[in-house]
Amino acid sequence: MPHYDLVVIGTGSGNSVIDESFAHLDVAMVEHGEFGGTCVNVGCIPTKMFAHTADVADAVRRAGRFDLDARLDGVSWADVQARVLGKVDDLGASGRRFREEDSPNVTVHAGHARFTGPRALRVERTDGSGHDDLTADRIVVAAGGRPVVPEPVASSGAPYETSDTVLRLPEVPRRLAVLGGSYIAVEFAHVFGALGAEVTIIDQAERLLGPQDETVAERFTEHARTRYDVRTGREVSGAAATDGGGVRLTLDDGAVVEADVLLVAVGRVPNSDRLDVEKAGIDLHDDGRIVVDAAQRTSAEGVWALGDISTGIALKHVANREAQTVAHNLLHPDDPRETDHTAVPSAIFTDPQIASVGATEQQCRADGLDHVVSTVPYSDTAYGWALRDEQGFCKVVAERGTGTLLGAHVMGPSASLLVQPLVLAMALGVDATTVATRPYWIHPALSEVVESALLGLDI
Repeated sequence: MPHYDLVVIGTGSGNSVIDESFAHLDVAMVEHGEFGGTCVNVGCIPTKMFAHTADVADAVRRAGRFDLDARLDGVSWADVQARVLGKVDDLGASGRRFREEDSPNVTVHAGHARFTGPRALRVERTDGSGHDDLTADRIVVAAGGRPVVPEPVASSGAPYETSDTVLRLPEVPRRLAVLGGSYIAVEFAHVFGALGAEVTIIDQAERLLGPQDETVAERFTEHARTRYDVRTGREVSGAAATDGGGVRLTLDDGAVVEADVLLVAVGRVPNSDRLDVEKAGIDLHDDGRIVVDAAQRTSAEGVWALGDISTGIALKHVANREAQTVAHNLLHPDDPRETDHTAVPSAIFTDPQIASVGATEQQCRADGLDHVVSTVPYSDTAYGWALRDEQGFCKVVAERGTGTLLGAHVMGPSASLLVQPLVLAMALGVDATTVATRPYWIHPALSEVVESALLGLDI
C-alpha cells in the first residue's frame, strides 16, 4: 500500500496548493475527471468566454442606438465552441501533463477517492481497472461540488442539461427553458439568448437573483422580462420528454412550457457525500459542507479542506485564497495562518453585468444596523451619456456617523471593475468620505459613478 507525505484530492484550486516549496515531499494527487476543476472546465473560464461573445452579439444588435448601421448575420456556434472549449481543454490537459511529466515528486492517481479510515483512501481507477489503497501523513480535500437536479425533473426521464454539460450542446437550441433564478441561470440565459435561443426562465422566487441586494434583484428582474419569458413564483410539478427529443414542463399553476433543451440551474451541493468522510472522522455542516476552522483544518487530525466542498462562499477567488492558507499551514505548522473572508466580492456576467461586495440593504435592516444608502445611475455621469445607459447604477451602503462601508452593489457595463475600489476600501477599512475625497477620480471615466455614490451618502 503506497504511503505519501501528502495527498491532495481534487485538482482545481487543490492543484495550486503544491509548488516548488513541496519538492521535498512525496505527494499524490487524486483526480477522477479533468485537471482544473469546475472553474477551468465548466465554470468561470468557459462561461465568461461565452458571455463575452454574447456581449459582442448584443452590441451589434444595439448599434443603432449609436447611429451605426450594423447587422448580425449569424452565429457560428461550432466555431465559438471550438475557440472556447479548445482553450479550456488545453488548460486541463497541460495541467495534468505538468504534474505527470514535470513534477517528479508528484504521483497522479486518475480515479475517485473515498476515505476508508483516518488518512486512508481507496481510489477507484477511472479506467475501471481496479483500485489503489493509499495512506498519508496529511490529506487536503478539495473535491468541489456539483449541480443539484431537483424532483420531479430527476426522476421524470425527461432530458436535461446542467452547467456541467450545456456548453457542449451540438447547436444553440431554438427554445431553451432555464429552471432556476440563480447567477448560473441568468448567465446562461444571456449566453444562449444573445446567440439566438428563445429563453424561458422559471423560478420559484418572486424575483430573480433573490440573494442579491433588493434593488439589483428588482431591476434585473424587470429587465429580464423584456428579454425572456420569465415565470417567477412558479415551480415545476411535472416534466416529460417530447417526441422530438425536447421537454415539456408542467408548472404548478397548470401552465405548460415546451423547449428543445432544459437547463437545470437551481444550485450546487458539495461532493462530501461521495467521499465517505465519516470514516475519516470529518464533521459536516447540515448542508453537507466539510467543517473547517479559520486555518482550513477539519475535525480530523492531519486533514485540511478548501473550496466549494467546505466554504460558505463558493467562488474561485475564495478557493484560491483558501489554497494559499492551506499551503502555508502545511509547510509552517507552528505558524498557522487564517483565511480572511472579509469583503469578498462577486460578479455575475449576464446582461446587464452585476457585481457586489458586503451586505445588502435588506441585510442591514434585518440586522438593525444604523445605515445610510446612496444610489446613483450611470446616466448621471458623462460616460453614462456616452454609453446611452438607462439601467446601470451604483449603490453603496454605509454606517451612519462613521461612514464605514457596509456593502456596495453595481449593475451595468463594467460592474465587475467598478466594484473593485469599494472592495479595496472595505478590505482596508477606509471610510466612504476618505475614499470619495482623497484619491482623484478620472473624468469622464465611468468610475465617476462610484465617486458620486460615495459623495451622496448622508453620513
